[in-house]
Amino acid sequence: MTSPATGRPLRADALRNRARILQAAEAVFAEQGTSASTEDVARRAGVGIGTVFRHFPAKESLIEAVFTELMRRLADEADALVSAPDPGEALFALLARMVDMSAAKNAYADALAAAGVDMDEALAEGRRELPRVLGILLTRAQEAGAVRPDIGVPELVTLMVGMSRAAETAPPDVRSRTFQVVFDGLRTPVEP
Repeated sequence: MTSPATGRPLRADALRNRARILQAAEAVFAEQGTSASTEDVARRAGVGIGTVFRHFPAKESLIEAVFTELMRRLADEADALVSAPDPGEALFALLARMVDMSAAKNAYADALAAAGVDMDEALAEGRRELPRVLGILLTRAQEAGAVRPDIGVPELVTLMVGMSRAAETAPPDVRSRTFQVVFDGLRTPVEP
């Protein structure tokens, strides 16, 4: 990791500050929305506002870094699920995680788009990686007999988009029951 100001590698203390700022920003934005002030982020991180701006020259760069970190963590979780012992549960866990993260992801994406960030570019890697990992998990789940064979990645993505939009307004208990209905529909039917 290099300093945006100097282009030189960051010192260990600067890397720690950057990580604290990102962690604090994610928490502050989750509580207050992306319109929260960078001063609130600095306070939560225990650093001065100058330290925040040394790492993130504009609020949009901070939002973009939090968004990128959120998407990286999701990709890491998805990659870990590829080798899970129960392929069906791994697929359902990823789908649920993606829906749970959708409100935050949409808020960051909306804030970045409003700031003029090219979202096609910002989401390009995820748009390549998501179908690949979903395809692997889906194939494993179908081969294990856990998911019906007539479902493909396009159907999964469509279901996730619909579930994500519905989850933004549904209370947690309704969202949980809806997950079960959708997941039951994806499972291989049991012969009577």
